[in-house]
Amino acid sequence: MTHHRPYRVVQWATGALGRGMLRAVAARPDLELAGVYVHDPAKVGRDAGLLCGLPDTGVTATGDPDEILAMSADCVLYAPMSTPALDGHPNADLETICDLLASGKNLIACTGLLYPYAHGPGLVGELEKACATGGTSVHGTGINPGFLCDVYPMLLTGLSRGVTHVYAYECSDLAGYPSRRFVHGMAGLGRDEDDFLARLPTARAAMRSVFTESLHLVAAGLGAELDHIDLDMEYLLAEEDFEIAACPVPRGTVAAHRWTFHGMTGSRPLITMEVVYVADAHRVGRWAPPGYTVRIDGSPAITFTAESDWITNGLTAAAARAVNTVPALCAAAPGIRTPLDLPMITGPVDRSPTYLSP
Repeated sequence: MTHHRPYRVVQWATGALGRGMLRAVAARPDLELAGVYVHDPAKVGRDAGLLCGLPDTGVTATGDPDEILAMSADCVLYAPMSTPALDGHPNADLETICDLLASGKNLIACTGLLYPYAHGPGLVGELEKACATGGTSVHGTGINPGFLCDVYPMLLTGLSRGVTHVYAYECSDLAGYPSRRFVHGMAGLGRDEDDFLARLPTARAAMRSVFTESLHLVAAGLGAELDHIDLDMEYLLAEEDFEIAACPVPRGTVAAHRWTFHGMTGSRPLITMEVVYVADAHRVGRWAPPGYTVRIDGSPAITFTAESDWITNGLTAAAARAVNTVPALCAAAPGIRTPLDLPMITGPVDRSPTYLSP
């Protein structure tokens, strides 16, 4: 059935990613901004356009979750700073998410829920119950996790008649990333080594929680099951003082770390994912340079490699992917909807005069 009216969308949180989503919603005529939720009291009452550098929209931000729950909307774009990454608890946002789903709003999360089945029946049951109450669907997405190390490798396996191993690698150079809360607070770059190590159990639990979903998603896409997941981590210290956009990185503080996940079937890995965060790749270059690699071992073997400029703006891409998913999720049957359940997500054609002019 054709959907004739614009989908009414709520933006939940307006950090760097949320602001990108607001701009992406404004660019699509098939979407209408219904509401905005903010955590910062200074943003309450401000027009959504002011928050993201656009003209006034007539929609003002609220800090009251009950206002969002009560309003009529088709979908919530859920993009707060990841609570699990801050405190290591994989279900910290679950109550809020379930309340939104039960209120009759589909939800696209950028804080996990890519493949909730990886966390067992408890989480799945809570989500399915909320979806049944509201007649809604929930979907998790992102760039990594959500595309680079999971969705795209699965796409490439379609070129092989038999897959023996999937390897995905991403190195992110955070030298120009402006968020101190992410770069220093969550990623721990520029932190004293003792402080970094004291926080490592929480970070390890959070990384395992997040990337476990990617590993199980790829396995499910291949029609396989993982027996267990191995995780290794190593880090490097800065050999000199330097500055990046988010914070200073003094000599002797953490300048990079690498996480390696192995999704095991029996005694061998079926899926390997490597994720590297580096404060400045020009100053910390012991590991592979920034960029992205996928290797499919099979018949035939397939390798795709891209340098760091393969995408000009990762935040814009992450925001666009979430927003572009709204129509497909709103049209889907109620329940948990992973990337395996939805059609291919594509971007709209830019028909602006600037773009189309020769």
